[in-house]
Amino acid sequence: MGDWVVRLIEQSGYLGVAFLMFLETIFPPIPSEVIMSVAGVTAAKGEMSLGGAIAAGTAGAMLGNIVWYLAARALGIIRLKPIIDRFGRWITMDWAEVQRAERWFLQNGTFFVFLGRMLPTVRSLVSVPAGLLKMRFKTFFIASTIGTAGWTSALAYAGYKLREHFSEVDQWLGPISNAILVTLVLAYVWRLIRYRPAS
Repeated sequence: MGDWVVRLIEQSGYLGVAFLMFLETIFPPIPSEVIMSVAGVTAAKGEMSLGGAIAAGTAGAMLGNIVWYLAARALGIIRLKPIIDRFGRWITMDWAEVQRAERWFLQNGTFFVFLGRMLPTVRSLVSVPAGLLKMRFKTFFIASTIGTAGWTSALAYAGYKLREHFSEVDQWLGPISNAILVTLVLAYVWRLIRYRPAS
């Protein structure tokens, strides 16, 4: 994976960075940690500017974020009601809880999107609730862009400073990503055990 990312960025420059970050957002298994760290290393070699690499990465990721948002918005939460009513036990959520979540999102959605964009594992999923709950596109775009720019900047700067040791970024963030994933799984199992549908 790393060698392919390096070659594409070396051959395609900013366009390669943007394309890879777009793919990373659409298909989360492609790691942004590697993509933006390699872009930072490339900038350190003088083959592109650090600011340009960050802008390209942010633009590519935002394009993917918008695709997910629009797809989820087109679906709409109301179309999920029959699924939630039927499989609420396994989703660990009934329709009343969905409505409570919608009210919470109206008040806290901007911060949720901003913070979620800077969390490994979670960041690629943030667009879905924002779209399903029909968050204003302008608000979604601004919060997503700020959070995404923060994430890509941190990774690119780390690669810029570490240069050939950019793999250390993934070694450091990998355990954090795994910890977040394990926490999410455990939270789901806990909810599954304790779930009681509203009567």
